[in-house]
Amino acid sequence: MPADGAPNRPISLQPFGQVPFRAVCGVAALVHSRAMDGTLRLASHPGKTLVQLQKDTEHVLMPAPWILLRGLTREAGHWGEFVPLLREAVAPHRVLTPDLPGNGMRWAERSAATVPALMEAVRAALAAQGLHPPYRLLGMSLGAMACVAWAEMYADEVEAMVLVNTSLRPFSGFYQRLLPRAWLPLARLLTLGASPEAMEQAVLALTSRNNFSESARAQLIAQWVDLRQRHPVSRASAVNQLLAAARYRAPQAAPDMPILVVGTHGDRLVSPRCSEALARHWRVPLVQHADAGHDLPLDAAEWLAAQVARFQAALSPGELGVSAE
Repeated sequence: MPADGAPNRPISLQPFGQVPFRAVCGVAALVHSRAMDGTLRLASHPGKTLVQLQKDTEHVLMPAPWILLRGLTREAGHWGEFVPLLREAVAPHRVLTPDLPGNGMRWAERSAATVPALMEAVRAALAAQGLHPPYRLLGMSLGAMACVAWAEMYADEVEAMVLVNTSLRPFSGFYQRLLPRAWLPLARLLTLGASPEAMEQAVLALTSRNNFSESARAQLIAQWVDLRQRHPVSRASAVNQLLAAARYRAPQAAPDMPILVVGTHGDRLVSPRCSEALARHWRVPLVQHADAGHDLPLDAAEWLAAQVARFQAALSPGELGVSAE
């Protein structure tokens, strides 16, 4: 028996007035902390916490974001004016521009040497930021290969995708996937220690058909040099990305989702026939710009944003596997 004469019963059976004040405070604090961190369960959703329910609600209400993936050694900063144009064109869908490992904000990492590994790194980075599928994917060149790998391996995560100026085995030969006239300039970029200005001038010559004014060209090169100096891509990462692109083999059949292939007749890095072959084999729509270069978002940003907006407008609920009710 306790000193005060009260029976020694479990605390849950004691009248509330006899429960020690310290115990009441402890229970209240526990309930409060669990409610705050989302572990308090709701009677109507016994398997869900408050935080989980909030995330589920946000996931349902927010439309799938567009995930943009750039190509060989390029980063989010190289999208330039295309990103704000696309955001306006596809609103209310968000537009996100994660970097491949080895590029941009992830320049200190060594790039993987396979396309699926590059894709998995992007998926993991998005998840670490609290983002969840489904997504809409837009990839250019190597980034488009990562989109295809994503759609092939995780089809339920991808609502739709746009593939810009990409080249895929087994639909195109190596001499089309990287045009012979680009071999020597590209080899020089990977092996010679040219100045940042000279390297960016060479990249621009390979990837753009835009007739920039002298001042506009100088401003663009200065921006690219700044990106190169702040986020220097290692030679090892550049070589690994080139190997990843060369090794990747796309599926024979198109992933089961709406797909748009975008090409350009002015590409001096990759043959326009690569986009044509992909669209033909997969039996998906193809749109081509008359004269823009490989860097289509640079040469024809407004045109490309308009094509994506038109593609998005055509995505009916039925095409996305959603009831039209």
